Amino acid sequence: MRLLLTLGMVLVATFSAQAEEPFDLKTFAQYYYKTMTATQAPNAGAKELETYLALLTDDVGSQHIPYQIDDSRTADGKKQMRKGMSFYLGAHTHYKSELLNTFIFNNSGFAIRYKNHAKGIHPQSKQPIEYTSVMMEVIEVENGKVAMIRKYHE
Repeated sequence: MRLLLTLGMVLVATFSAQAEEPFDLKTFAQYYYKTMTATQAPNAGAKELETYLALLTDDVGSQHIPYQIDDSRTADGKKQMRKGMSFYLGAHTHYKSELLNTFIFNNSGFAIRYKNHAKGIHPQSKQPIEYTSVMMEVIEVENGKVAMIRKYHE
């Protein structure tokens, strides 16, 4: 009887594990890019910001070379990102981005390379800004959420 019970539990566990859909990192990478760029749009608001932040772990780390060299993950990483991104939210009067490449690294991460062009008013200096850049973001993923973001300029 014990053997039958054990065998039954093994079969149920096996079929349950097979029924789960594997995490599609390529689809996630494209969705990440879409939600991240939506936060840069001229009409971006709290909704776009919170949609993006929902993709991140609470202790997300972020590094933007050469501006931010510390890549520490802290318990309030998402809270810090919300504060920093809220400051610049809606600063652009024009924003256009083009996804150039997506690279998938097994099930632990991805990189996106994109070109963007933006115009706007800097929220602190109130001076006009305009830039065009090619960016590479290398993203580490844990349990289906973004745990580390590393940004590089070409």
